[in-house]
Amino acid sequence: MSNKPDSKAGDDAGIVEEVDLEQVAKAGGKPSKAKRYRIRIDDKYYVVHQPSMTGAELLKLAGKVPPENFILTQKLRGGVIKTIGLTEVVDFTTPGIERFNTLPRQVQEG
Repeated sequence: MSNKPDSKAGDDAGIVEEVDLEQVAKAGGKPSKAKRYRIRIDDKYYVVHQPSMTGAELLKLAGKVPPENFILTQKLRGGVIKTIGLTEVVDFTTPGIERFNTLPRQVQEG
């Protein structure tokens, strides 16, 4: 058995177990790279195991299907609200993400 460091072990340096995006944003910090990210969509919390997701994936996670029928917004620190497109990728290591909200897409009467 070799005592050489595993090349993958270096990749895990500085990675924490779990980051709560809302708490980090409210504290004004920058999210660390993590094995899990705790995100809030509407009034529920979800733990995801990837550092980014698309708007459609976030809506599906929250049970908003089909995602085309919903609008996803991202609340950033300082009260800024940003609309997230279905194919837009949200990077959870970006500073300032507090939470996400969903709204039903209004059907236009013709």
